[in-house]
Parts: sequence; C-alpha cells; structure tokens
Amino acid sequence: MLNYLLRRVLYAIPILLGVNLLTFALFFMVNTPDDMARIHLGAKHVTPEAITRWKTEHGYDKPLFLNDQAPGPGAVTDTLFVEKSLKLFALDFGPADDGRDIAREIKTRMWPSLAIALPTFLVGLLAYLSFALLLVFFRGTALDTAGVVLCVALMSVSGLFYVIGGQYLMGKLWHWFPISGYQPGLEAWKFLLMPVLVSLVAGIGDSARFYRALFVEEIGKDYVRTARAKGLSELRVLFRHVLGNAMIPILTGVVVVIPRLFLGSLIIESFFGIPGLGSYTIDAIQAQDFAIVRSMVFLGSVLYIVGLVLTDLSYTLVDPRVRLE
Repeated sequence: MLNYLLRRVLYAIPILLGVNLLTFALFFMVNTPDDMARIHLGAKHVTPEAITRWKTEHGYDKPLFLNDQAPGPGAVTDTLFVEKSLKLFALDFGPADDGRDIAREIKTRMWPSLAIALPTFLVGLLAYLSFALLLVFFRGTALDTAGVVLCVALMSVSGLFYVIGGQYLMGKLWHWFPISGYQPGLEAWKFLLMPVLVSLVAGIGDSARFYRALFVEEIGKDYVRTARAKGLSELRVLFRHVLGNAMIPILTGVVVVIPRLFLGSLIIESFFGIPGLGSYTIDAIQAQDFAIVRSMVFLGSVLYIVGLVLTDLSYTLVDPRVRLE
C-alpha cells in the first residue's frame, strides 16, 4: 500500500509540471507581459515608462524560460516560469496582480464554496441513487418510463435556465430567499439554500439516468438471479447486492466532484453573488490576472489527483477482489 501511494505521488509530479507548463504557455500566447500591463493600467495611463514600472513591480520583467543575462543557474531559475509557476509546488501562491495575497483569499473563499458544494454533493448523491433505484424497482412500468423521460428532459435544459428560473420563482415571485448576495455567519443559510436547491435540480437528470443504467446492467447478472432464487426480497437485492456491486463505477464518477467541493461552481457562485473560489476564478479570468488563474488551475489539478488516489483506495473497501500492489 505504501509503495503504491509513493508511486502515485511520483507520477503526479510530471503531471502537475505539465499542467503548469501548458497553463503558462497558453496564457502568455494570448497576452504578453506588456499586454497585461496595458490592461491593468488602463488606456489613459499607458506609457512605455508606466508599462516598464508595472512589469518591474509585479515581477513580469524577466524572460519567460531562459535568462541569458543571469550567470550560472540563474539563467534558468531567474525566469518567469520558475518564479511564477514552479513555486506552486511549495504552495507558495504569492500575490495576485492586484496585490492581494492569493493564499489568504483561498483560505477565506473556500468556506462559502464548501458550504454550497458539500451539501449539494452529499444530498445529491443520496437523492440521485435513491431515485435511480426507485426507477429500477419499477422497471418496465409507466413510472419507469416517465422517470426516464423526465431525466432526459431535465438534462437537455441548459444550467442557466435553472439558475434564472430559481431566482425568479424562489427569489422574486415567492420571496423565499434573497436573489443573490452573501452574509457570513449563521445567516449565510438564507443565501446558500437556493443555490443548493438549484444545483440539485440541475444535476438530477444526467446523474439519475447514469446510475439507473448502472443498476439495470447489474440487475441482469447471475448473482442477482441467485439472490432471488434464495428468497431475498427485491428491495434487499437492490440495496444490498446491486448497489454494492455498482459502487466501483459510482466511486469513479464521484472523483470528478472532489475538486469542485473546494474550487466551487463557476456559474452558481457568479450568478448568486457567492464570494467563493468559483467566482474568484471568473473574476481573475475577466481581469487577466495570471497569478490567480495559475494558482486555481494548479490547485484543481492537485485535488483531482488526490481524488484519483482516494478513489483507488476506496475500491479496496467496496470490492475485496481489488488489491493495491
């Protein structure tokens, strides 16, 4: 087990390095440091001297990958790539282009993101699995057909429709919750409940249909027929045998949700005015703040790799046939 974890950590290093390199290259293919200076300075204040001063103040006055003027190892280390990207491996996010400390912003904004994503994930997983098992229990009936049609209809609608519709119905028409905004402390639930409900409704179509397909595939296998032949009830067969044997593909699908638990939902947080990491990333993209963008991409990559490792470890708990050598 320890050897497996060590190998996965070592495999993650070149992956994270490649993600960093790709993000760095794509960002500077779109905008040079001079372009970034012009965006932040504004049209009225752009002069060659102002551009040079902005680049020096923010550390963008160095070459991208190779510094010919630096002696020895400084030719590689005294570059933008090392200063702005490789330091992320030590979790040194540094300051944003607007001067604010990125690490402090992450620590502050991760809690609103978790307050939305965690209940959405837990309640959603329970609701989607239960709904899918209900459809399988009544498979071949009108209820099953209606449920599948409903899932297809829900997953065919844009996520923006649920956001705007939820704000109109629950916020403007029924006055249940504030349309947008956020207030820290105990009063935060008033601002978080509607985004959670909207996220649950928006995800029920594709998630329930996916889980139903897994359960339908499992229910036709030999071990299910054997369980029924022994006199087990249909509910016991579904919840103990079918659900248990479908846990590996379910866990595989869950891993993609882990980064979102910390980084937040970009659309939900932006439309509902939640000061989480999702809206933080959107604001950074609009402001062309490379420091924040690279930090968010790196953090998301780390969380995704951690999720993959946790998923592999969880396989050993739900399936005794799986062993990590």
